[in-house]
Amino acid sequence: MEVNKDLSLLIFDFFKIDKIFLFIVLVAVIILIVKIVNIWSEKVQSRFSGKRLIVLQLTTIFSFTAYLFGILGIFYFVFRPSRELLVAFGGSAAVAFGFALKDLVGSVIAGFILLFDRPFQVGDRVTFGDSYGEIKSIGLRSVRLNTLDDNLVTIPNSKFLTDVVASGNSGALDMMVVTTFYVSLFENLEKIKKILLEIVITSRFVFLEKPVSITFEEVAVSNNFVIKVNVKAYVLDVKYEKAFMSDIIMRGEKILLEQNIKRPIL
Repeated sequence: MEVNKDLSLLIFDFFKIDKIFLFIVLVAVIILIVKIVNIWSEKVQSRFSGKRLIVLQLTTIFSFTAYLFGILGIFYFVFRPSRELLVAFGGSAAVAFGFALKDLVGSVIAGFILLFDRPFQVGDRVTFGDSYGEIKSIGLRSVRLNTLDDNLVTIPNSKFLTDVVASGNSGALDMMVVTTFYVSLFENLEKIKKILLEIVITSRFVFLEKPVSITFEEVAVSNNFVIKVNVKAYVLDVKYEKAFMSDIIMRGEKILLEQNIKRPIL
């Protein structure tokens, strides 16, 4: 009876209203600090666009560690659990939380692995399953991916440890973009190559420190053989991926038409 009484006193002291209130207030302070840092990060990115991905990655690491270690630190500071209470609840609580939060704990551990193993980073353009877009954040539980259709896809961290993910730029600001044209078998391919090369190198979105490649491939389309032209060039910033591709297609289609280059009907 005496042991149960002492345990009840420990529990009552542990869950005092003032301690719970202080814990909630301090957690809210951490959330506010992270929000302020994210707002500051967006302003820095807009001012120094060349360092956009680095700022994004540093902000993600700060947010991740602030939430995890900050909340754990506040919990210990506010409640200061005694050895007796830890012993009394340690075993049973560990088992209960283990079953209830096993997926969450697995995602948190996976989040650590993603941050330090770095198969991709915040700001990367990645393909995961049927989703393709930019990694907006790597959180404690999940990764948020913004598709090119402006849909926000939330994926549990643990999924990235077992499924295949492809990164288009692997932390770099530039990325290869492939644009495809189709022309008749009977056209002058050297002429076409010169036309498309000039279009690419004069685009305001092209990153000319990396090579531009134009390749030709004979393929069968709708029971006809045609020439598939792959224009491979690097965009200076991944956020201009679609703008770069649209620029090449619009100007390419216009000049090929002006030069009477025959195009197959697909």
